[in-house]
Order: sequence, then C-alpha cells, then structure tokens
Amino acid sequence: MIKRQLDAYIQSYQGLSREIWLLALITFINRAGTMVVPFLSLYLTASLGYSLSEVGWVMTSFGAGSIVGAWIGGKLTDKIGYYKVMLLSLIGAGIIFIVVQYLNDFWYLASGIFVLMLVADMFRPAMYVSIRAYSKPENNTRSVTLIRLAINLGFSFGPAIGGAIIATLSYGTLFWIDGITCMSAAILLYLLISEKDGAPVQEKSGVATKQQSAYTDISYLVFLAVVFITGVVFLQMFATVPLYYKTVHHLTEAQIGWLISLNGMIIFLLEMPLINWLEKSRISKASIIWIGTLFLGLGFWVFNFSTWGGILIISMVFITLGEMLVFPFGNSFAMERSQKGKAGEYMALFPIAFSAAHIIGPNVGMQLIEKFGYTFTWSMVFVATAVGLLLCYYLRYRLKAEEAGYGNTDQKISSALP
Repeated sequence: MIKRQLDAYIQSYQGLSREIWLLALITFINRAGTMVVPFLSLYLTASLGYSLSEVGWVMTSFGAGSIVGAWIGGKLTDKIGYYKVMLLSLIGAGIIFIVVQYLNDFWYLASGIFVLMLVADMFRPAMYVSIRAYSKPENNTRSVTLIRLAINLGFSFGPAIGGAIIATLSYGTLFWIDGITCMSAAILLYLLISEKDGAPVQEKSGVATKQQSAYTDISYLVFLAVVFITGVVFLQMFATVPLYYKTVHHLTEAQIGWLISLNGMIIFLLEMPLINWLEKSRISKASIIWIGTLFLGLGFWVFNFSTWGGILIISMVFITLGEMLVFPFGNSFAMERSQKGKAGEYMALFPIAFSAAHIIGPNVGMQLIEKFGYTFTWSMVFVATAVGLLLCYYLRYRLKAEEAGYGNTDQKISSALP
C-alpha cells in the first residue's frame, strides 16, 4: 500500500517539460527571498510606527500598483513577448526592493510600494503565458501547480528565515535579500531558459472556440468576481492575521514566521498529488473552486470559536486546503478560457482581479479591526465568502448551459438551473 501511494506521488510529477521545471526552480529562488511581504504590516507598525489606518492605505497602494502592473504586463506580453517582460520585471523589482527600505515618509513609502508592485506584478501575466508556451495543454493544471509548489516551498522558508533575521538583525536586511534574489532569478532565467513561441495551443474543450474579448466573456467575468472575493478573504492572512497573532495571541515574529510557514509546507507535501487525483476525478473546476472557497472562509471564521492557541493551526490548515483547491484550478480555468491571440488580455485580467483584492481586502480588514474589533471582522470575512459561494454556484450553471450548446447563454441560462 505504501509503495502504491509512493508511486502515485511520483507519477503526479511526471510528464512535465524541462522548461516548467526550470521555471519552478527560478520561482523557488525568487520566492524564498521574498521575506518582506508577510511582515509588511508588522514592519509598518512596529518599525515605522504607522497607525492601522495608515497601514491600510499603504496596503491599498500595494494593491493599486499590482493592478496597474498586471495590466501593463498583459499589454507588454502581447506586444514584446512574455520572456522580455519577465526579465524586465525581475531586474526592476530587485532594484526597487533595495530602494524602498530607505523610504520612511508616509507618502514616499506609499508611492514606493506602488511602483514596486507595478514592476513586480508585470511578471504574473507573462508567467502564465510562458506556462502555455512550455506546457502541453493536458498538463496545464499540473504545470501551474508545480509553479505554485515552488512558490509555496520558497514561501515556507521565507517567513521562517525572515522572522529570525528580524529578531537578530533588522527589517532592512529583508529588503536587501528580496532585491538580490529577484536579480538572481533574472540571471538564471536568462542563462537556463530560451524563449519559445508563446502562442497557446487551441484546446478541445467544452468552451466556445470563437474569438472574443475577455471583457465580453460573461462567464469569465463571473469567474473573475469569484477570484476577487477569494482574494479579499485569502489576503487577510498576510494583512490582518499577523496582527491578530501578535496582539491577541502574543506571538513573536519568529513564531509568526513558523506558523505562516506551515502553509507552505502543507502545500509542498500535499498539493501536487491532490491536484493529480482531482484532475482524474469527474468533479468540475467550478465545483472544486466552490469547495475551496468554503474552506477559505472557515479558516478565518474559526478564530471566533476559541482563544485556544491550537485554533491557529486548525485555521491555517483550513486556509491552506482552500488555497490548494481555489488557486491551481482558478489558474487552469483562466488558461483554458483564454483564446488564441488573446492570451495577454485574458491572463492580465486574472491577476488584475486578484490585485483588486489587494486594494480592498487589507484596507477594509484594517479599518474593520480598528473600529469593530477582530470578532466582527472575521464574521464579515465569512459573509464575503458566502457571496463568493453564490457566484461559484452561478458560474457552474452558466458553464453547464455553454456545454449544452446554447448559442445565447444569457437567454438560456434558466434552462440549466434546477
């Protein structure tokens, strides 16, 4: 039995291209050095003395830069290619990370964070298009999952090391490490991976194949609304949850780093075999995203049931399960939905939806905590989750209507509803 499980685990990694494995390595190196983001809210409050309201607005500039960067990245990917955009983003972000640590004034820092995220998140749509170029269509979900695995493995090291560095050195050291690893990733990308034609292979699926703009694809827009809501919920883990750990449970930065690292370790151990099993099942992507959204919301709601320290681990397990279900299959859905020649447009809107959550989520979370406290905030997070669940349900039946071959989904959607 153990041998069968081990064989199944190994099989889940087979069949992926050399370039995808190299992209995963580069992503791991880059993400392992990304130590600032999990501690950004603590850095702003503990080191710079900002109020929660000011932290909320800095996090909003973080999200605004992410949106603009994803949009520009999508446009540039369609014009100059994903490869050049990835190199430009990694090198530029590396330089700006080092500069941002010297910005202490509120407006300078907010502007610096905006520019940093603009440059850094140009990388995301380019990365998604590169996966289409280097992966076979049938391996898209597993290719995305391997990249996410690298991100989370790096992320499991980053917070733990970052917490130790803060305790022994300073927050400023984290910015230097982030900058150097970004530029190191750019060098490895240039040396190890050659650019390929990024035109997507047209897949045979139930999705309509005629050319259309992502902005007129109603089902895709509903999906993006789900991405936005799940992003608002998930991002509390990096904005408000570290403050909750610190102020309510009195954890140290090192303890917070280790607890957040649990997320990355669970994903490293379980996500790929879980995705491989789900891909072979008959469960639709929309249904999987629905289940994942529910787990995400529960991960924050459980805070209200107990002040026992173990609830923090239970919460992290729920959040991680939700993340493992929502994001790989969300990535895969976006890639399948995109049309030939429209890859940049579709794959830019996907991270833009998540980036919009950066604008709303952390700021709203901070404001709610400051005015109403943590209990009310976690309840509101679950209300947002409920809205996401309803949208997932609606998306599922829109897709069923499309698969049934209706020419006008909006007119015929009622036929697919129970």
